[in-house]
Amino acid sequence: MCNSYQKPESAQTDTGEIADIFRLYGDEYIKKYPLPVHYLKVIYDIKNCRTEYLGGHIYKCNLCGFETEVFNSCRNRHCPKCQFTARLKWVNNRKSEILPVGYFHNVFTLPHDLNPLILRNKKVCLSILFKAVSETLSEFGKGELKGQVGFIAILHTWSQSLLDHFHIHCVIPAGSISKDRKQWINSSDNFMFSVEAMSKMFRGKYIDFLKNAYINKELTFPGKIEYLSNKNTFNNFVNVLWKKDWVVYSKKPFTCPEKVLEYLSRYTHRVAIANYRLVSITSCTESRFDRESDGKITFKYKDRKNGNIDKEMTLTAEEFIRRFLLHVLPEKFMKIRYYGFLGNRNRKDNVRLCRELLSVDYIESTEKNTMELIKDILGIDISACPKCKKGQMQTAGRILSYFERIKYYDTS
Repeated sequence: MCNSYQKPESAQTDTGEIADIFRLYGDEYIKKYPLPVHYLKVIYDIKNCRTEYLGGHIYKCNLCGFETEVFNSCRNRHCPKCQFTARLKWVNNRKSEILPVGYFHNVFTLPHDLNPLILRNKKVCLSILFKAVSETLSEFGKGELKGQVGFIAILHTWSQSLLDHFHIHCVIPAGSISKDRKQWINSSDNFMFSVEAMSKMFRGKYIDFLKNAYINKELTFPGKIEYLSNKNTFNNFVNVLWKKDWVVYSKKPFTCPEKVLEYLSRYTHRVAIANYRLVSITSCTESRFDRESDGKITFKYKDRKNGNIDKEMTLTAEEFIRRFLLHVLPEKFMKIRYYGFLGNRNRKDNVRLCRELLSVDYIESTEKNTMELIKDILGIDISACPKCKKGQMQTAGRILSYFERIKYYDTS
């Protein structure tokens, strides 16, 4: 018998959260499908985020004495609830790097023929994707703008329906630093590089790097892609990739540099699906993945192929979890990377030079904690007492996590 799932009071949306789906069906999924340890950690973190299980703090008003408990976040980069403060901090740290020039947004997409290979070789294939994109943009910068360009590259692995769709968003200041580092060279206001020419170079570089990875035995071919381990079959696969039109898309350039950070933040800390897109979670008193009465998850998505029409999709809980886990990245794999004059090593000095060449002052970014950022950006003082509205909430105690409690009782 199925019924509409009732979320716990701590949940933040009216229809439930991704965490609720893992609480209801995560254990069953793990029993049915063996998962790597870091996948198990993603499930564990998301379902326990901001619960007593992770511990927390007790806060007390210094005027009226009102007390409240605040539980810790999991801080997992795949958790929908943990991206907000991470995004605020990232945006604050980037403020000093925005230049008073136009910005372009390019998207480099891999053909779906590669998906089965990528899913079984994420670290290798996605590293190749970053390398192919960065070398393509850098070479076009040297060739057409006669200097060094800078850009931020952000990896996304999903489509609106949560299927695998590997692509990189690049945001690029419209210009370059000259080779002698004495001049800022502006690009066209409405055109940077030919997407058709970039597409061909991107394709060539990716395929070349992929072939080298095959020769160096960096790729594995388990299960359904075992046939690609054969050299002739792999070469035929590569020939198919050569015949494809690889998509490089250029969006309309920004007219206002101040909008760049706001726009960028929509992409940098996204996860495969946010809680607000969930429409309903239908749970069952005796849920089993092999029964027709399995739970159903309904969520909103945009139909990109038909004019970005808002639609709804319903999946079984098993299929929803499977699709969500497609987008778990390898451990320590960086999904936001910086290149050219925005590269990590000399970014601060290069940005200072760019602003000097553009005759504008350099603005140093200031470190701010979460409370300060929320107050500055949203105008909300989260330290204010929610009851009396006058006092300040101060730390009055600590709540031990589940593992700390076990350790405490074992030693006492």
